Amino acid sequence: MSEAESPALLGAPDPVTAEDIRALAGASTPHFALQVRNRIRRLIAPLAADDPARLEGERKIAELEDLAEHSGDPRGTMGIARH
Repeated sequence: MSEAESPALLGAPDPVTAEDIRALAGASTPHFALQVRNRIRRLIAPLAADDPARLEGERKIAELEDLAEHSGDPRGTMGIARH
């Protein structure tokens, strides 16, 4: 799926879990690392600071940014600011 989320998935009744975050980030390639990072960021945004899914999401975001930065791609993060 592109950067735009499916409207059917937005507001899904099931809470986001740490396993959901791991599944989303698990097979990321350098080429798609920043897109996956953005999806995770949107998923964890409404979660409490101590929520296990948010903590896992923050760890995965850092890993994905590192993957994109050190992928050998001369564009790096393509000027996209880290948060």
